[in-house]
Amino acid sequence: MTTLVLLITAVLTALIGGLFYAYSCSVVLGLGKLSDAEYLKAMQSINREILNPVFFMSFIGTAILLPISVFLFRGQQPVFIFLLIAALAYLIGVFGVTVAGNVPMNDTLDKFDISNSTAEAIKQMRDNFESRWNFLNNIRTSFSVISIILVVCSCIWNREF
Repeated sequence: MTTLVLLITAVLTALIGGLFYAYSCSVVLGLGKLSDAEYLKAMQSINREILNPVFFMSFIGTAILLPISVFLFRGQQPVFIFLLIAALAYLIGVFGVTVAGNVPMNDTLDKFDISNSTAEAIKQMRDNFESRWNFLNNIRTSFSVISIILVVCSCIWNREF
């Protein structure tokens, strides 16, 4: 049973890391080519659509399963250490950054009325949003990769595999 939990944890960690990686190496690059109003509309749409059960399963599921995996593998070195560091990296660098950084920015953007704003207000909103949001996403991506590597290491060193 512990091996199955570890395997599911690995898959969810990789899925959410892949999402942030895909944003970093493709989505934000494509969005960056749009005009200010198009960019803001696209980000509003993406930020609304990502709030779905599939996303929450991987995003919150990883936040739940990593600590459970840490608990299940306590006393089994080095698997426990790999999982503990993976959980901390995910909870602080991915989950924490998302909740404390990206989500408040997304909420602010969601309330911004593009159709009734001046070109200057739209430009200012994009200037305030885009580079900071991308920076935070790159942090999430980096910590996701760290978490994935550590979970894979725990799978390799798990004697039950």
